[in-house]
Amino acid sequence: MRKRDRLKIRTWEECLAEFLNFKRVQGLSKQTIKDYRQSMNLFMSRYPTAWDSPHNLKAMLYEHLAQPEIAPATYNSRLVYLRSFLNWCVENNYIRDNPIAKLKKRHEEGRRVNVDIEVLRELLNVPDQSTFVGLRDYALILLTLDTGIRPSEALALVPSNFRPKAREIHVTALTAKTRRSRDLPISDTTIKAMNRLIRARPLSWADKVPIFCTYEGNALNRHVWGDRLERHSKKIGVHIRPYDLRHIYALESIRNGSSTFAVQKTLGHTTMEMTRRYVALINDDLKIEHAKTSPLNKIADEEPKRKRLTKINIEDDE
Repeated sequence: MRKRDRLKIRTWEECLAEFLNFKRVQGLSKQTIKDYRQSMNLFMSRYPTAWDSPHNLKAMLYEHLAQPEIAPATYNSRLVYLRSFLNWCVENNYIRDNPIAKLKKRHEEGRRVNVDIEVLRELLNVPDQSTFVGLRDYALILLTLDTGIRPSEALALVPSNFRPKAREIHVTALTAKTRRSRDLPISDTTIKAMNRLIRARPLSWADKVPIFCTYEGNALNRHVWGDRLERHSKKIGVHIRPYDLRHIYALESIRNGSSTFAVQKTLGHTTMEMTRRYVALINDDLKIEHAKTSPLNKIADEEPKRKRLTKINIEDDE
């Protein structure tokens, strides 16, 4: 074996640490770095001998990804993170081959989020706006419904990102999931709520503390926000998650005539693939409405008789 073909001996922990540093240099968000780490840690905790040999790695990766109970979205997430890490290991001569390099993603059905406008009005009435925390939750619900902003992006906003005179929110490249900045138009209702929230904050917090923070000025994370929203939504008898508000924004925007390109830019999708899923859901809505409202429904009882007559006429013509 030629010297340059010899594999460099590294533990998986050493490889992962080097890989994550490489991703930090590329400018990936803290959340994405965390997701990479969690994905690899999950796999190795289940299969601690996977790194011992190429045979082990291949067999255990396949077993990990072939679990029947995982949803397509979970499978795709595991595949993307593990495949990216293993491809990097191959490029750096830490492993010979990536056993999952050619595996394809599974098809994900668009998740339908059906929430009536009246339900959303009820949800907005739940947070107690006389308290800082209630006003914060109210403003965050409004902002997400108004812009479709990702929870992680919203929770990273600081007061200087709020531009009421320009009627927009600025998502910086540093906090955007895609590492691309974008400006999101906002409505008067959202502007008023956010102005009230910022006025309720101590001046000393300034940009040192995110807009949507705890009463003490600590940063919120998406899990705490998810728990808060779940608590609010249970009071009105529905289950609404933070990402559901983003989906509602996308679906309602398209229903109300917004172009798919505009929705793509606002949501921060790098490709049209994800945005097209919302369009597909709208098309499904149309099919459902057509099935309910087609004029043929009124004469459905007569249809069997007409079919019989048509069949007789055709046979007579022959």
